[in-house]
Amino acid sequence: MQSLENHFLIAMPTMLDPSFKQTVTYICEHNNEGAMGLVINHPTDFTIGQLLDKVDIENDKSTESSQSLVFAGGPVDTERGFVLHSTKYGFATSSALSEQIMITTSKDVLASLTTSQSPDNFLVTLGYAGWSAGQLESELQQNAWLTIQADPEIIFNTPAHLRWEKAIEMLGIDLAMLSHQVGHA
Repeated sequence: MQSLENHFLIAMPTMLDPSFKQTVTYICEHNNEGAMGLVINHPTDFTIGQLLDKVDIENDKSTESSQSLVFAGGPVDTERGFVLHSTKYGFATSSALSEQIMITTSKDVLASLTTSQSPDNFLVTLGYAGWSAGQLESELQQNAWLTIQADPEIIFNTPAHLRWEKAIEMLGIDLAMLSHQVGHA
């Protein structure tokens, strides 16, 4: 099995599941036991400032980051928060996913988001996408997903509504040329 950690799963146009239609999912973990990832292009309608208020974390409402939207990271455990961020150490539960991307789930990272102590770039999600052993591999065989090495530029610096198209463009594919028909050669 080839691990897809630090890769994007790009939903094919045929994906109809509303949780994954036209999504880009960053794969955080992929091994023989399954896979876990975060959808990076489904913003919710509430802000980081509102989320911080909900979990009783003081925050500066005058900052741009306070007004940034929280993303729906996937349909599993939607009350659980994850912060994908540029490399910055010092948080309680950070894990490096690549040289440029870390994930943190502890409240200390949340408390930093509207301060000068925050990571340079970050994306906050609630929930995650999960696959049991062999499930993702089966979906790949059914042509549900395209895959490519993750690019922090898409995660942190591309507007959310353009991430799916930009990820497909990374593959050198013209979106108009993707067929809605599924087949196997």
